[in-house]
Amino acid sequence: MNIYLKPLGKIEEQVLDIVKQHLSRIFGDTVVSPGDQVPVSVFNDRRSQYNAESILNLLKSHKMPGRYKMLGIVNVDMYVPELNYVFGLADTNGYCAVISLIRLRQEFYGLPPDMQLFLDRVVKEATHELGHAFGLEHCDNNKCVMHFSNSLQDTDIKGNVFCQNCRPKLIF
Repeated sequence: MNIYLKPLGKIEEQVLDIVKQHLSRIFGDTVVSPGDQVPVSVFNDRRSQYNAESILNLLKSHKMPGRYKMLGIVNVDMYVPELNYVFGLADTNGYCAVISLIRLRQEFYGLPPDMQLFLDRVVKEATHELGHAFGLEHCDNNKCVMHFSNSLQDTDIKGNVFCQNCRPKLIF
C-alpha cells in the first residue's frame, strides 16, 4: 500500500518532508506526487472559501497505479456546506483525503508564527484524515489522533498516532 501526497498549490517543502516522514512510519511507503493548482472552479465567491468536497472529487480523478491512498494538501481555507470550515475531509473507506494548512497556522488568528506547533497540527490532521480513508471513525479517546477536532484546542490536545483501540481497526 502506497500513500501519495498530492500538493495542490504552493506547499512548503518542509511540510511535505515532515508529513512524508510521519506517514511513512505509520502506513509505510509514502511519496510526494507532482503538484497541481487548486482550481478556481472550487472557490465559492459568497463564502470566500474552497469547497472541500469538490477538492476531494478532484483528487479522486487522479488515478495512480496499484493499491494506494492519496492525501491532498492545500493552503486555502476549506468548507463543507454544513460547516463554517474544515481542517480536512476524507472519502471514508475510499482512497482520498485532503487537509488544509491555512487554519492550522497561528498567523491565521493574528498570532506570531510557531512552526513546531504548526507542523504538529499538520501531522495530526494528515494522519486523522488518512485514518478515515482507511475506514476509521472518530474516537472518544481525546489523546487518539482519530478524536474529532472541532477546534484547534482539540487538535492540540490529541496525539499524532492511533490509540490501542483504533490501530487494530485500520483496514489495509
